[in-house]
Amino acid sequence: MAYILLIVGFILLIKGADLFVDGSSNIARLLRVPSILIGLTIVAFGTSSPEATVSIIAALEGSAEVSLGNVVGSNIFNITLVVGITAFLSPLMVESDTTRKEIPFILLASVALLVLMSDVTLQGSGTNSLTRSDGIIFILFLSIFMYYLIELGMKSRKQSSDEAVPEDVKWGKNIALTLAGLIAIIFGGDLVVDNGKEIAFSLGMSDTLVGLTIIALGTSLPELVTSVSAAMKKESGIALGNVVGSNILNILFVLGASATISPLAVNGKIFMDVIIMIALSLLLFIFSRTDYRVGKVEGLVLFSTYVVYLVYIILRN
Repeated sequence: MAYILLIVGFILLIKGADLFVDGSSNIARLLRVPSILIGLTIVAFGTSSPEATVSIIAALEGSAEVSLGNVVGSNIFNITLVVGITAFLSPLMVESDTTRKEIPFILLASVALLVLMSDVTLQGSGTNSLTRSDGIIFILFLSIFMYYLIELGMKSRKQSSDEAVPEDVKWGKNIALTLAGLIAIIFGGDLVVDNGKEIAFSLGMSDTLVGLTIIALGTSLPELVTSVSAAMKKESGIALGNVVGSNILNILFVLGASATISPLAVNGKIFMDVIIMIALSLLLFIFSRTDYRVGKVEGLVLFSTYVVYLVYIILRN
């Protein structure tokens, strides 16, 4: 039964992403803002909702390893597999603001995570953890990022206020499409995570490994199907903005909310994964700076990196 529900979850994810991209890209046109901004906000929040749900529930149930592993694993998955597959299928054009401000913000959030969880090294504590105060710091960082996005949106609207919107693009229809797609994505992601986790635990996998692999992959499937769908429709702003926005939200919102609700104990193994996440964020920044595009070669490199990483964490377990 778990395998059947897993397949149903995948179907909901794929169809939901298709509706979500169509609706959100048209909303961007109606709002007269660039698609990258919609990718960083509406789409990123929508596709990050499974990570938020899983991590917060895991934190409340005392499964800190699953909560933290889910976020770190999802971010690594997003940079390597989501960007890699998307860029390989259709090269992603990168706006200058994305390389100068948004991708560096991923690096800032990732380094902040490493610093805040290093209690033993930096403070001489007996254990490493993300406390409620650490969670509040993440939420404050998130408010700064959201302020930047709102300011960017207001500026973009002024610049494109004279652009005509096709008559067949209506608010009601596209809001309905976006909501229907989001609901399908959330339910599909939930089915994939629950049944994938059940299958994984039956195979004897540890909490940390399950969080970094099965759950991270399951909760990142919305990002994957949404970005691939957007790229195939030549909406590279949504495709890349989705990944960048989701990675920022995973750390600042998902971990911030989880740690604020219930402090998270940090497993020593996760430190190497966080360092890998920082290195991959830096690699994405470098790739984005080369001709302001992430092409097929870079996509193949990122995809191959995930395969190596997956082998590494399975052997480590």
